[in-house]
Formats: sequence, structure tokens, C-alpha cells
Amino acid sequence: MNLETGPGPTTSAEAHWVEGELVRSLMRTQRDTQWVGLILVAIFVGLLYDDVSPVWLAAWVLAVLAVAGWRVWILRRYDREVLHEGADEHVAFFRRYRLVWPLSALLWGGTTLLYFDRSSLSDQFICWLSLAGVAMFSINTLSTSLATMRAYLNTLAATALAVLAWRMVIELRLQGPIYHWFLLGLLLVFWVVLRHAGQVLHDTHRRNFELQYRNTQLIESLTRQTQAALEAVEIKNRFLASAAHDIRQPVHALGLYADWLGTEPELVHELAPKIVESTKAVNQLFDSLFDLARLDAGKVRLNIETVNVGKLLRDLELQYRPLAQAKGLQFRLHVCPGSTVSDHILLQRILGNLISNAVKYTQHGGILVASRATRKGLRVEIWDTGAGIAPVHQREIFREFYKVPSHAGTSDGFGLGLYIVSRLTHILGHSLTLRSRVGKGTVFRLMLLPTDPRAAAERTASAVARAAGEAGHLF
Repeated sequence: MNLETGPGPTTSAEAHWVEGELVRSLMRTQRDTQWVGLILVAIFVGLLYDDVSPVWLAAWVLAVLAVAGWRVWILRRYDREVLHEGADEHVAFFRRYRLVWPLSALLWGGTTLLYFDRSSLSDQFICWLSLAGVAMFSINTLSTSLATMRAYLNTLAATALAVLAWRMVIELRLQGPIYHWFLLGLLLVFWVVLRHAGQVLHDTHRRNFELQYRNTQLIESLTRQTQAALEAVEIKNRFLASAAHDIRQPVHALGLYADWLGTEPELVHELAPKIVESTKAVNQLFDSLFDLARLDAGKVRLNIETVNVGKLLRDLELQYRPLAQAKGLQFRLHVCPGSTVSDHILLQRILGNLISNAVKYTQHGGILVASRATRKGLRVEIWDTGAGIAPVHQREIFREFYKVPSHAGTSDGFGLGLYIVSRLTHILGHSLTLRSRVGKGTVFRLMLLPTDPRAAAERTASAVARAAGEAGHLF
């Protein structure tokens, strides 16, 4: 497993999440700024009360309080409707109300109309200092949204510069005191410095949230991989226990029959069929393991051709009818003449596994194998009157090494038959459906859609790559 040590490229999902968190951070900081704003309003009123017309001062205070009230309403609505929602809702909410901050900057920048060249130099100094504090404070509170911070600083600086320019150029016709020019230059430098500082702080916020997102994704990935590793260990342990149990039975029986035959050779006619059956059971177990190994290693060789479905079903009847009759079961075959495009050997393996399962899990009644013509093509159905499969197990039975706990007859297999069937039907492009009722029986329907050789080869390669990738994550 390879872990990236450096920052990787930003994905759209990451960028979207980061934008939502930046909005969250900005809205959290706005609760404290209200009190700071009210304190500054009181300072301005105290300084300018004797220097400015009470009407203009009152109008400015009312305008600032109105915008502050609007911000309080926005924050309460945010807490009520958006606080616990996702990134989409946060970003959309912020876009609807983001103009409140430039409007606030316009009012604070407009204070220069009240005190610039209208009050004492000491009062002007305190007012300019307070305005600089507002600008610097906005960097900390608004830098998580670069566009909003820039809009705030630009509006604040542009309003103050416009007032200075009007006073210096229009009213004083460039005949004012020299300190006006120093003040103008200082304001421009301060504006540029604040914009740069805000950019740096915004980049820091964004990188922090990106790292938080990637750390969270890494933790989730490691958790999934750990869980997958634990499941793999569980599967391996279950497989080893199952294999030891399943192989021991026919091998032990084979040894007993051989010993018995050695001591009583006259029983050869009675013991020989049992030895053959035990040998077949061992071969079937190893065949399922070899099929799984070939699938995982990509050693499945496709030979797509026209397959005579009727002849294939009759061949399978010759193989499985004796097994069904040995258990006292009826075996019926209904053949609809026709053919399909598929791999003959793999299709035979699929149908053979399905019929073998039907025989294995049916104790009374019988098995019906039928092919039927449909508008899409031939469909093969395997019916049985066996134990049936409960809905809770109907998805699980296609997992490797899975066995339905309550079924009789599960001791003579690894639980790979239906897993192999699922893999092969996916490769060939044949659809498999299942219907079952507990205690009544099961029917598998295999729709023999024509196999596209190129698509089948691509599905085989992707399945092998996926298996290799899962193995790489585990080790």
C-alpha cells in the first residue's frame, strides 16, 4: 500500500467540501464582530458629537445599526436553517447574503465624511486609527472568503479615498495642507498591504481545510482497508476451517474403503463404487478451487462461438441424471431448440454448477432443466423442490465461501459454486436471476444474451485488475 507524502491534486469533491467549511468558519467569526462594531460606534459618537451635525451623525448611527440588525437576522437564520446542513446549503446561503459585508464597509468608509478636515487633528487621528482597526479586523474575520474580504477592503478603501479626493481636489483645489498627500499615500499603501496579508491568510485557511479533508479521507481509507483486511483474515480462517472439514470427509472415507478392501478383497464390487464416489467428491472440491484460481489469475481463455443450447443441456442431463436418481429424485429436461453466442466450456460450467446445486440441496421431489425462447433470446431455467433460500441469504450466496447456515448438504463444498457462476455470467454478459421460497424450492433463470467477444475480454481484464487492486490494498 502506497501513501502519498506530499499534497495531491485537489479533487472537485475536496474543493466543494473546503468551500463549505470556509463558509462555516466565516459565519462562526461573525458573532463576535457585532460587539466590536457597537463599541466602535460608541467611540465615533463620543469623538464627533461636538464636531459634526447631530443629524448627520444620527443618520450614520441608524444606518450602521440597521446593517448590524440585518447581520444579526442573517446569523440567526443561518443557525436555524443551515448550520447543520451540507456544503451546498452553506455556499448557497452565503451567496444570497454576502452583499451585507460590502454595505457595512461602505458605511464605515463613509465616516471620513464626518471627521476628515471637520474635527481636531487628535480626534481625526483616533478616527483614522479606529478605521484602520476595522480594516485589519476584517482580514481575520473575512479572510476565509477571499472574494468577500476583497470586496470589503476595496469598498472601505475606495470610499475613504473618494472622500479624500473630493476634499483635496474639488473643495480645496489641491491647495490643502501637505499632510493630506501623506495621508493619501499611507492609505493606498495600507490598502495594498492589507490585501496581500488577507490573501496569505486565506491561503493558510484553505490549506488547513484541504489537509483536514485529506486526513479525514486517509483515516476513512485506512479504516476501510483495515476492515477489508480483517474480513480477508476472517474469510481465510473460515475457508481453512471449511477446507479442512470438507476435504477430510471424502479423504477419510477413501482411506476407510481402501483399508476395508485390503482386509476383505471379496467386497470389491461393493466398495469400488464408493471409492469412485469419494474420489469424485475430492475432484469436485479441487475443481472449484482451480476455477477460482484461474478466474483471479486471469487465466480464463475465451472462445466465443455459436453454442447449440439443446445439445449442451442433453450432455448435462447425461452427467447429472444418475446423481439425481441416486437420491431418489426426478430429473426432467425440456429443450427448446436454439443456439446462442457464448463460450461453450464456461457456459457448461455455469449450468453444471447450477444443476449440481439443485441436486445437492434437494432431498425430495425433483429437478427441472428447461430452455425457453423469449423475445431477447434463449433462457435456461433450473427448477428444484429443495430447501429454498431465505431472502436474507439471496444476495450473500454469490459471495465466495458463503454457505447458507441451515442447509443440509453444505458439508461437501467450499461455498464457491455460485460465486464462480456469478463471475462467469458477468464475464460472458449473461444475466442471472433468482426466485426462491423457503421449504418450496428455487428457480435460477439464465438469460443467454449473445456474448460480445471484445466486451467479454474487457470484463475479464477489469475483474482481474480489481482483484489485484484489492490484494494490493490488503498487503
